[in-house]
Amino acid sequence: MTELESEVLPLPPRYRFRDLLLGDQSFQSDDRVQVEFYVNENTFKERLKLFFIKNQRSSLRIRLFNFSLKLLTCLLYIVRVLLDSPEEGIGWSHIFWVDRKTPLWAVQVSIALISFLETMLLIYLSYKGNIWEQIFRISFILEMINTVPFIITIFWPPLRNLFIPVFLNCWLAKYALENMINDLHRAIQRTQSAMFNQVLILICTLLCLLFTGTCGIQHLERAGEKLSLFKSFYFCIVTFSTVGYGDVTPKIWPSQLLVVIMICVALVVLPLQFEELVYLWMERQKSGGNYSRHRAQTEKHVVLCVSSLKIDLLMDFLNEFYAHPRLQDYYVVILCPTEMDIQVRRVLQIPLWSQRVIYLQGSALKDQDLMRAKMDNGEACFILSSRNEVDRTAADHQTILRAWAVKDFAPNCPLYVQILKPENKFHVKFADHVVCEEECKYAMLALNCVCPATSTLITLLVHTSRGQEGQESPEQWQRMYGRCSGNEVYHIRMGDSKFFMEYEGKSFTYAAFHAHKKYGVCLIGIRREENKSILLNPGPRHIMAASDTCFYINITKEENSAFIFKQEEKQKKKGFAGRGTYDGPSRLPVHSIIASMGTVAMDLQNTECRPANSSKLALPAENGSGNRRPSIAPVLELADTSSLLPCDLLSDQSEDEMTQSDEEGSAVVEYVKGYPPNSPYIGSSPTLCHLLPEKAPFCCLRLDKGCKHNSFEDAKAYGFKNKLIIVSAETAGNGLYNFIVPLRAYYRSRKELNPIVLLLDNNLDSLLQCGIIYADNLVVVDKESTMSAEEDYMADAKTIVNVQTMFRLFPSLSIITELTHPSNMRFMQFRAKDSYSLALSKLEKKERENGSNLAFMFRLPFAAGRVFSISMLDTLLYQSFVKDYMITITRLLLGLDTTPGSGYLCAMKITEDDLWIRTYGRLFQKLCSSSAEIPIGIYRTESHMFATSESQISINVEDCEDTKDIKEHWGIKTSHHRNSCSSDQSEHPLLRRKSMQWARRLSRKGNKHSGKTAEWISQQRLSLYRRSERQELSELVKNRMKHLGLPTTGYDEMNDHQNTLSYVLINPPPDTRLELNDIVYLIRSDPLAHVANDGHSRKSSCSNKLGPCNPETRDETQL
Repeated sequence: MTELESEVLPLPPRYRFRDLLLGDQSFQSDDRVQVEFYVNENTFKERLKLFFIKNQRSSLRIRLFNFSLKLLTCLLYIVRVLLDSPEEGIGWSHIFWVDRKTPLWAVQVSIALISFLETMLLIYLSYKGNIWEQIFRISFILEMINTVPFIITIFWPPLRNLFIPVFLNCWLAKYALENMINDLHRAIQRTQSAMFNQVLILICTLLCLLFTGTCGIQHLERAGEKLSLFKSFYFCIVTFSTVGYGDVTPKIWPSQLLVVIMICVALVVLPLQFEELVYLWMERQKSGGNYSRHRAQTEKHVVLCVSSLKIDLLMDFLNEFYAHPRLQDYYVVILCPTEMDIQVRRVLQIPLWSQRVIYLQGSALKDQDLMRAKMDNGEACFILSSRNEVDRTAADHQTILRAWAVKDFAPNCPLYVQILKPENKFHVKFADHVVCEEECKYAMLALNCVCPATSTLITLLVHTSRGQEGQESPEQWQRMYGRCSGNEVYHIRMGDSKFFMEYEGKSFTYAAFHAHKKYGVCLIGIRREENKSILLNPGPRHIMAASDTCFYINITKEENSAFIFKQEEKQKKKGFAGRGTYDGPSRLPVHSIIASMGTVAMDLQNTECRPANSSKLALPAENGSGNRRPSIAPVLELADTSSLLPCDLLSDQSEDEMTQSDEEGSAVVEYVKGYPPNSPYIGSSPTLCHLLPEKAPFCCLRLDKGCKHNSFEDAKAYGFKNKLIIVSAETAGNGLYNFIVPLRAYYRSRKELNPIVLLLDNNLDSLLQCGIIYADNLVVVDKESTMSAEEDYMADAKTIVNVQTMFRLFPSLSIITELTHPSNMRFMQFRAKDSYSLALSKLEKKERENGSNLAFMFRLPFAAGRVFSISMLDTLLYQSFVKDYMITITRLLLGLDTTPGSGYLCAMKITEDDLWIRTYGRLFQKLCSSSAEIPIGIYRTESHMFATSESQISINVEDCEDTKDIKEHWGIKTSHHRNSCSSDQSEHPLLRRKSMQWARRLSRKGNKHSGKTAEWISQQRLSLYRRSERQELSELVKNRMKHLGLPTTGYDEMNDHQNTLSYVLINPPPDTRLELNDIVYLIRSDPLAHVANDGHSRKSSCSNKLGPCNPETRDETQL
């Protein structure tokens, strides 16, 4: 029984969904309900309504048929007029009666009947309860006027020649055309263009007015002078164009009245149409319209997505993007949610840009706007962050959403993303190229402290230039500096290269030196075909292969170079014993002749591993006597492990451990090599660093407050051996990690590690307590809270004034500043009446007029590396579209990434003992042959005479009262110190005001004393006014130091100040003379690159050639 109850009956075999709709006789007794869908459309009226109105395709056909009927009626009216031959004479009967042929009448009646029936059917289908609303529509009235009289003539033949104003059907045709266009857009599922519709309506309105006026005047003048249809059309054109010749005029009052009515209608209708058209045009100009689909398929374009577009950002992008020849045919589509700025609009109207740049107002988060920009057809999409936002994290969040939206809409479009904060970088890891602003900023600021002007070096490398800047300047340094600034990084496959093809199978160092010797190019790195990692200076053990990709620095790329080879004259000087590489005729460099290399010493004892305190550029002892020129060892084709070792680098790292007893009683800080235990954000590149053996307590990090571990409260008490590096920032953000890591990297000598002080409170007392008088560099990071201002360029005002104040108080301190806007660099070390600064300003304007992308490069603070703007590195992202390796090479140079086997950027100072090398080409050979280092440029400091401002000259009381300025010129002792720079010590208004008040107080008291006392007071007044600003500021600082209990001995040394200027020479010619205190930029090979493979041989070599090489060092280097 239970089995029967639980059994489920099967469904009938014919039970289907159609059975529910159509019904099934076998299941009528079941409790099922038949559901019928679309019941309302089953009626005849609903089906007609669906066919004539609702369905877009059928409705479009009906409207097209209706439009054709109206045009046909207008054409038949013209035929009737041309066939009509009115009788001579004047009478009103000619207005009411016309001559209509029977065949023409039959056709017109047929068309009228069809139109009448169609109109009645549509009125019936669109009836919604109010019949009068349908009847009093203008279109219905016109339809009745043009159809009902024809239908009546069927039943009453005498009325067949009655005049009927069929020409009014042109307005019905216009109405049908508008509806047809709307149905057309709905049928093809595309959004119609409001501009297209409005232009169409305007044109149709003008045609209808002309046609109505022509036909109406021609018919009414049948009772007058009987104008032809052409003369009536001529009269309407002359009248509506406000020309009014007067040769054709209406003669009777009905036609004159019609002209008045038509003019009134035109004055009302046309201005409304034009107003709507102008409004749509202005709105389209704001939104930018659409990027043509046909153009997107036939032309190449890139999309630039920004939250707000400023003129500086736009010009930087356009100048850098179109600087490459192969990008000249590209279009740039700008997608921005804000309205176009006035300055941007003015620039985009220039013919140079108007044909290639398209501005679209829209959001990257909307698919409609991305479709307008044809993002899926784009060659690349650049997404830039708004660095002027107060909340930079919120700006990054907007950038991340834009990147996600673009990736979702166009997954195959390459993405180039700019992120402000490093902790947000991992959200856009999927992008093809990412540049993090704070990472690059802090890394450049850090390297500026150990390799001066690294920011200038990197900025010049990532800007596109032909090296023509400053070539018309009368000063030698500007011409050389401008010429070398044209050097950029290029790449080429070695097997296809004229520069490097002959060095296949040779060592990297050999290829680098000889390529520089012959062609003046600087080979800095390679990339193996099987390995995608770029290696900077992989060292002499790397053997060049034809499949390697070579990266080199040159004025232009090899493909654009012309090779002119000449025969070198044989050297016949005494003592020349050239052989091997230098024997016989050789090819000269492209742009300069290398000075003679002298005797080639084949004795490899000079390359022996030396202690760290000996110079790599030491003068060879065997060649130092007599008239023979000192020799330099040749660069070997293949590395000799027994003669070329990086032991000098490794032993230098252990020097601190071997010399702990240099100072008695002084505690030496011990370091260990390792990776930072904690990463401040996701995506940070791990770098081997010098670390403390144990983590320091948090309380010990406060320099100005003692704790239970130590009682030190200022920098003097700590007794640091090396100069301090002070970082003045608003907050201790995650970006500071990238400032500390390059300064604590494993490849830096321990005795060169500078203490780093983070200053969060920027006032004079804090500066003195943190040891600014013992500092070598002061780094001022642009404050985030000041990056937004009512006036854009005022965002740097607070930073500039604060830096200028610190510069006046501590003139010999090297202050490195970051600004938001590059144009504000001219206010650093500002001199109001310095003729040299004015000359540099004129030079900058001239270079900008010549179209230079580096017009600001001649400003002394930028050339010396004292100031830079992170917006200069925007070009790094733009260049990556053509050079996809630029971001990787820049990160390797800055120390942000560490690839095993890749070298790093460092600097070496030229001393008096090194001047025997004489030229940059000989220095290149010396470094390649001894330590396998690749020089890439020179940082040069020269003495210069600057004009003196009136504040540095003694002035007397009379001159002060008359407010006259005495201007004199003065000279200062020559110096080449790299940290020295010139300052304009202008009047400090507060101090001078206090001094004036003190002088007045003394003068008022003078009347009470004797003449001798008055004379003494007068002398004090004169000496008071003669006090220089430097003395006043010095006294102010010393008083504050005494108040804080700090010794003032170190401050007096900071007042020694020289007038110098510094600049960077990238890849200078080989015959460039070296000067004292030149700082050479080097790419040094990785000291740990071959330790794992050659550790055993390296240990034995060190023990044979270096006595004090201890085992602890060897163990550490095997990390």
